Amino acid sequence: MVTVHHLNNSRSQRVLWLLEELGLDYNVVRYQRDAETMLAPSSLRKVHPLGKSPVVVDGGNTLAESGAILEYLVERYDSARNFAPSPGTPEQLRYRYWMHYAEGSAMPPLLMSLVFSRLKKAPMPFFVKPVAKGISDKVMKTFVGPQVELHLDYMEGELGKSRWFAGDGFSAADIQMSFPVEAASARYGLDDKPNLRAFLQRIHARPAYRKALEQGGPFDLLS
Repeated sequence: MVTVHHLNNSRSQRVLWLLEELGLDYNVVRYQRDAETMLAPSSLRKVHPLGKSPVVVDGGNTLAESGAILEYLVERYDSARNFAPSPGTPEQLRYRYWMHYAEGSAMPPLLMSLVFSRLKKAPMPFFVKPVAKGISDKVMKTFVGPQVELHLDYMEGELGKSRWFAGDGFSAADIQMSFPVEAASARYGLDDKPNLRAFLQRIHARPAYRKALEQGGPFDLLS
């Protein structure tokens, strides 16, 4: 049986979702973030040296990195290819692209946005606060904010070409892309991005998505 080492409010939610879509039995080992630092507990290092989530154990295989885990699960358990396009097709190329784009390109500016927003609220001497706020605001205005908007515009445009990220059929690439889209919606809003809003509505309506939320617990990407 597949075991998922699941951290609250983390990328491992996507792994639970794919497992539900595949209809596989699995076991969840739960971990909670530190209330002050919001980091994963040190106990996760017993499972993987980096001490991060998701980590999946399947027989003798221990895998980290959500994209690698999703690809492994599809290759091993999706023999009917319900969640990946056929090899050699244009859709398969798009599928591979979005599987890597999610963490390689979309998430870095969103993560930087979170870091700088926390910087302004971090405990520090009163005379340092104006300096920290000024630096944070400057970086957000001149670099991070424009980068986030650039990527959101790009994703919005690509979803205008097809119903799902890899084409007209739902795939694991949509599961992988859900995290940056959810994070952007929570932190920036998608009022002017109708295609991204529609994407979220479609994934939220999937029974497997809702079941995975029940398994994984509350999911708040504002924290």
